Amino acid sequence: MQLYNKLSAKERAELIEEAGKDRLTLSFYQYAKIENPQEFRDHLFLTWDALDVLGRTYVATEGINGQLSLPADNFNAFKTHLDTISFLKGIRLNVAVEQDNMSFLKLKVKVRKKIVADGLNDDTFDVTNKGVHVGADKFNELIEDEKTVLVDMRNHYESEIGHFKNAITPDVDTFRESLDIIEEDLKAHKEDKNLVMYCTGGIRCEKASAYFKHKGFKNVYQLEGGIIEYTRQIKEQELENKFIGKNFVFDERRAEKISDDVIACCHQCGAPADVHTNCANDACHLLFIQCDACKEEMNNCCSNNCKEIHALPFEEQKELRKGQGNSNDIFKKGRADHLPYKKDLRNIFETMKPKDT
Repeated sequence: MQLYNKLSAKERAELIEEAGKDRLTLSFYQYAKIENPQEFRDHLFLTWDALDVLGRTYVATEGINGQLSLPADNFNAFKTHLDTISFLKGIRLNVAVEQDNMSFLKLKVKVRKKIVADGLNDDTFDVTNKGVHVGADKFNELIEDEKTVLVDMRNHYESEIGHFKNAITPDVDTFRESLDIIEEDLKAHKEDKNLVMYCTGGIRCEKASAYFKHKGFKNVYQLEGGIIEYTRQIKEQELENKFIGKNFVFDERRAEKISDDVIACCHQCGAPADVHTNCANDACHLLFIQCDACKEEMNNCCSNNCKEIHALPFEEQKELRKGQGNSNDIFKKGRADHLPYKKDLRNIFETMKPKDT
């Protein structure tokens, strides 16, 4: 019984090309109590593998979080399977704004301690006691209210290429960093402000809204379905789009264009740019923003040193990597010291002041 992926990304890409079928990229999550995550994980893998589902899914005792790609022809069968699972019946599936048949090239279903790493160790914290979910129309109305504080619950490299107008965009590398920072800076406004949050698809906001209610915030809201669902609703309902730039996504597409605005710059030359890439040097793989001109000049690398290594024969590169892990720069996501136009780390407490202070 096969319970893991056996094909390489290259082999899978060739199969997708040969099949010639359109695929859908979608995501979903659900907080629920799962008694045996490993058994549930194996069940999902066997069923989804048969449906040619690819992507990355995390299963934990607190629920499930999936980002997937599947043949459009298999969508109904996939949805029917989800409906056989009590806590997933009728679940909203966030279908990607922009489709790409190569968005995922492997099926990975992993058991994790949590579906969203939050760094919290609080037994009294109930993740199901969430804030009020609002659709695009109500969200647009709320964020124009002077009593509202709008907070982007994503990381700095995500909000750098796109965010809602007037949103607080914390300069953090991980979700867990933002929770205590936001609570501390907004603690004086737990009762007199609307705390409105958004993220990519809603999963981080769901946990954050419950956390901030737990910490005493009275008026807590989250954008239902995140930026992905917001984009669908504003098109369908012909609403004003208040998101500028691109929505960062965690697959091979890297981002979806929501508006034509380019609000970021190339980390190497400073020209307007909003395309993330990973350094082509296998010993680096730093995530950073690179314009087309720098991509050509630097051979898709983040530095001259990486460019020189990447130009070496493969076996020579492999020899250099022996016994070496990836550079620590890989964790800096666009903030490596050698990038002259990297996003500055601002004083977060200055950037998070409510609108009327």
